[in-house]
Amino acid sequence: MSGSRDAAMFATSVTTPAALVQLERAPRALSRRAVTRVPAVPRGAPVLVAAAESKGEVTLLDYGAGNVRSVRNAIQALGFTVKSVDDPAGIAAADKLIFPGVGAYGSAMDVLKSRGLVDPIKDYVASGKPFMGVCLGLQLLFDGSEESGGVEGLGIVPGTVGKFVGDGLVVPHIGWNTLDFKRDTGLMSDVPAGDRLYFVHSYRATPSEENKDWVLATCEYGGEFIAAVQKGDVMACQFHPEKSGEKGLSIFKNFLEGNTDELGVGGKPLPDADRGLAKRVIACLDVRSNDRGDLVVTKGDSYDVRDADDGGDVRNLGKPVELAGKYFKQGADEVAFLNITGYRDLPLTDAPMLEVLRRSSETVFVPLTVGGGIRDFTDSNGKSYTVSLFLFILVCAIGLTACFCNPTGARSRRRVF
Repeated sequence: MSGSRDAAMFATSVTTPAALVQLERAPRALSRRAVTRVPAVPRGAPVLVAAAESKGEVTLLDYGAGNVRSVRNAIQALGFTVKSVDDPAGIAAADKLIFPGVGAYGSAMDVLKSRGLVDPIKDYVASGKPFMGVCLGLQLLFDGSEESGGVEGLGIVPGTVGKFVGDGLVVPHIGWNTLDFKRDTGLMSDVPAGDRLYFVHSYRATPSEENKDWVLATCEYGGEFIAAVQKGDVMACQFHPEKSGEKGLSIFKNFLEGNTDELGVGGKPLPDADRGLAKRVIACLDVRSNDRGDLVVTKGDSYDVRDADDGGDVRNLGKPVELAGKYFKQGADEVAFLNITGYRDLPLTDAPMLEVLRRSSETVFVPLTVGGGIRDFTDSNGKSYTVSLFLFILVCAIGLTACFCNPTGARSRRRVF
């Protein structure tokens, strides 16, 4: 879901690139892991993981849902081959199907209907083959939603999705929050009670007598809402595993390897003191070009980033993609890139900065934020672009999570997706 918040709630500094900025969350310990990176391929073509041998194939329903690239990167990092499909035949042929989604409920259902995908999705779920929905992919399983003026959903899980409500409640719900497990299954067996996963959404489904046999876990934000569902081999989550670090990857891994059976009747007890949104650790990296045209991470006082003793060149603290990966492994809950020189011309054609984001999204499985020069823009040919269009393209193409809309990011408005 889209929305905006005052960025001061998220960042206290954008001029200290190497510092892990303490925000609304306590540090998390993350284990180190091997990650395989693969090149981009045309939409619809199978993606082959650059490894000695693929662990298997999973089908990704690519219907223009926003977070497809991020989900694909996470699956590939686990060593699986991804086949993207967007038609009924592709769904029917799948052995494991992932149904992602970010955006408006009504628009997503319009796309599914126009492409003839509604009945094929229902038939696939009824077949009992492994199915996993993510974020909007969970909400669309319900009977309908209040969003977009009231829209009928797939009708697989009983209930209607509604907007968060509450006095003083900030919407969208953004951040790392705890789960209250109602049942114990293999899907989330690697997520200890009290651990947090990443949410960003404005609407939610609530537990009821009619859907209690589906509910796997709930979360608290302005009241209890459904965080995950599972019935047999059909499962879905409201949070984003692809942006939830090692624990999120473990959820995908268990799904892909078939480790999702019921483990017990009860859930995992969670002390009240451990519930709710928590402080976060955000790595803020100032990025700019040096005199040779290379993008480097730098720092300085009021953006004075030239080194007086080294020929006046831009201070070079390392390569952005490598540093982002290191901070992720050290426990950062978000990585923010601030392009302190602003984009050279049209941001969509600033290939080096966009490549930094693309490559980082392949090995950094927490939210990515970018800022600097993002604004309504008219290019040298007189064609105009709005901020909203630019951000939508970045979300779809790169898996961007949020952005600062001008170079003084901590003092600007922040767009969140």
